[in-house]
Amino acid sequence: MPHKTVVIALGGNAITREFEEGNIYQQFANTRRSLVGVVALVEQGQRIVLSHGNGPQVGNALIRVEETRHLVPPLPLGVIVADLQGGMGYMLQQSLLNMLHRHGIQKEVVTLITQVVVHPDDPSIKNPTKFVGPFYPPEKVEELQHLHGWVLKEDRGRGWRRVVPSPAPLEIVEKNVIKELVANDRIVIAAGGGGIPVYLDREERLEGINAVIDKDLSAAILARDIEAEELVILTGVEKVAIDFAKPTQRWLDHLTVAEAQQYLAEGQFPAGSMGPKIRGALNFLESGGQRVVITSIEMLAEAMQGKTGTVIEKL
Repeated sequence: MPHKTVVIALGGNAITREFEEGNIYQQFANTRRSLVGVVALVEQGQRIVLSHGNGPQVGNALIRVEETRHLVPPLPLGVIVADLQGGMGYMLQQSLLNMLHRHGIQKEVVTLITQVVVHPDDPSIKNPTKFVGPFYPPEKVEELQHLHGWVLKEDRGRGWRRVVPSPAPLEIVEKNVIKELVANDRIVIAAGGGGIPVYLDREERLEGINAVIDKDLSAAILARDIEAEELVILTGVEKVAIDFAKPTQRWLDHLTVAEAQQYLAEGQFPAGSMGPKIRGALNFLESGGQRVVITSIEMLAEAMQGKTGTVIEKL
């Protein structure tokens, strides 16, 4: 396999799982489990840039902020994202360094606090869509809205969750630094949680914005900006499917850009699940990327060898 730069987008649910308490010991154990396939790619000589989501973690952090606002000043959402980039990056960085050491691989791993430019008038600012935090039963929704002023929406029959603004990513601020680190054979953890959302004011200064960026869309922009050859999006299923969870469900081994666009237009990939992954894949391929692989965390190594997963390519 020729050596190439691969951006890997790891979901926040891989680190904090729905059925667990989510304490720090569980998070470290899940982090180590999620990096097995990454180590296999490093052993093959691939240049790796690792991104990650933060949906469960940012929701928990918001609860901490709101429950303690009578004791300490609250933090804006952008600063919370930055804090999580550091904390989750630390877990990934330490765990990956230890695993590489056990495999006899001497490589440096660095976590880069990453800002991502968005438009200050993005429609999602007024219409929040990004699910964060835990699930709530329907009977709690009115109380939470009244008590906290939250916006809550139903997450595909799984329960109700808080939603926050999620503007579209436009550019990675630190892209040149990341390219330089990758060129010098460093493994980079970047754009964690989709990156810290910022916008340019009238004087071209960066200013923070109270939002969370979708990590799959952000990973696609990251891959584009550092001129990566491949984008890998890790999720909870081994392959992409059409008619998901229906009797007519069909797993897809391969998709062309045209096929992916058609299925997306038909509503096969909902906004709250596979939709951002497919849109991120299309954005990357249309901006010069070579290949996108969508698969589960457990099957990463096999998917990169062509044994499973869904591959999307331009044909």
